[in-house]
Amino acid sequence: MKQYKLLTVFLVLNVAFQLISDATAGKIISIFGFGVSVTVIYFPFVYIISDVVTEVYGYAKARWILWHTIAASVLAGLMYQLAIIVPPAPFFGAQDAYSTVFGVVPRILVGGWLAVFLGEISNNFVMAKIKIMMKGKMLWVRTITSTLVGQFVNTSVFYLVALSGVIPLNLLVGGIFAGWIIKTLVEIVMTPITYIVISKVKRIEGEDFYDHGTDFNPFRLREN
Repeated sequence: MKQYKLLTVFLVLNVAFQLISDATAGKIISIFGFGVSVTVIYFPFVYIISDVVTEVYGYAKARWILWHTIAASVLAGLMYQLAIIVPPAPFFGAQDAYSTVFGVVPRILVGGWLAVFLGEISNNFVMAKIKIMMKGKMLWVRTITSTLVGQFVNTSVFYLVALSGVIPLNLLVGGIFAGWIIKTLVEIVMTPITYIVISKVKRIEGEDFYDHGTDFNPFRLREN
């Protein structure tokens, strides 16, 4: 199997952004009058990393990174809950605040994991397929199209699983579209940087993978 110089770096970055998002998702900010998670500002970087990995190394490598990221997120989520359950020391006065930040109910945890997996696997699939269809031309078409699909799936799944019945329907729908649009705009703005990164990574790795004959089964765990 070909050895790559930067694939592990992208794995670490993807896991890092996911865990950062997990730990900070509870903070709600107002954008266009809709309440959305603060993660809309930086969670799109997970999709930019996915675009780079899929474009350079192929769908299977991106899927391999996604599964590692999900595993790290599940482990972190369980440990957050354990840290809350363990009784605090008598002199520890921040238990309520700690529980507020990290005490995510199971429904939200599951919603987050499903959203990440389904959104990112959709993003990678669309990215790989369009690259083949367009014979590697017009990179911006596949980065933006894959983001539109992936971020819509991610945002919709999370809101519907985690928040359906918790907040009014109009705010639910508004939150989905506000989050989707903002996260997509972040990646569109970052497109020139994505171009530069992809170009440099292709040159360093000597790779520009096309997914001809790839097994697109999202549940396959191997990296090839």
